[in-house]
Amino acid sequence: MATFAKNSYDSASYAAARPTYPRLLYDVVLEFHRKGRPEGLEGWDRAVDLGCGTGQATVQLLADDGQLGFQRVIAVDPSPNMIQVATEAIPEHLKSQVEFHESAAEELGFIKDGTVDLVVAAQSAHWFDWTRTWPEFQRILKPGGSFAFWGYSELRLARHPELTPIISAYSQGSDPATSLGPHWDSRRRVLDNHFLDVDPPAHGWADFTRVFYTGGHYPELPGGPHEDVIVRKIMPWAGGPGGGLMGYLETYSSLYRYREAFPEDRERVEGDIATRFRRRLMEGAGETDEKALVEVEWPLALVMVRKV
Repeated sequence: MATFAKNSYDSASYAAARPTYPRLLYDVVLEFHRKGRPEGLEGWDRAVDLGCGTGQATVQLLADDGQLGFQRVIAVDPSPNMIQVATEAIPEHLKSQVEFHESAAEELGFIKDGTVDLVVAAQSAHWFDWTRTWPEFQRILKPGGSFAFWGYSELRLARHPELTPIISAYSQGSDPATSLGPHWDSRRRVLDNHFLDVDPPAHGWADFTRVFYTGGHYPELPGGPHEDVIVRKIMPWAGGPGGGLMGYLETYSSLYRYREAFPEDRERVEGDIATRFRRRLMEGAGETDEKALVEVEWPLALVMVRKV
């Protein structure tokens, strides 16, 4: 998380290059929340978006254009850069419904006890100190309130499963000079393990539910068969809006740290480590046109639980 908070980190490019979450995901979360609210429409006043990043989930949680949602959202992120991008991303007619706070998820003292209906964390829960966040979520949620968190793991090329070993070697290899594996924060493992390392809270919670939108990837995960992959993006190999696949690779916090450790790598005639990786994928896919489109998908895990 410290990498994303640095002034030198390009939060705007992060927002453009990262995939978005489909409405289906929010519908599943809202339906889970609705089932815990037998009193009908009550329980749709306030939601909290933790690690709000560029504001994707913040906007989707708001009631707008007749869609079921919340009247107010508190958006929280420890990075002022991300909050700035998220603030600019909120449509003008919805800005009055959003309240931003620069804070960690473990320190929500600005939220009163029992005043929140739903807490979500999109692509941020792997950073949490769960010994501190569970009590804090239990404090701010109303009885029957819900907590949902989700995150996507390592990218996959939908039409080229044979290239998965190359992707894993680049992202998870052990050599710090030739892969990004040693440059991830240790908490990245929680995300890559699809939150299986996050145990259900011991007391005060119910209906702990895991859903894996991983398709045929990761068949070893429990509870199969799993749901189809729902996070996809078709993009050029390089260039184009958001920088294409290359733009996405540039958002890796591990790449940022790799460049701090090996600044000379960017001077190589054949391109830096990310460029070399992207070219290996193109070669493996039999593609020579950098403007050609490639379908990228991200397996995703969703966890939901309800306060008693």
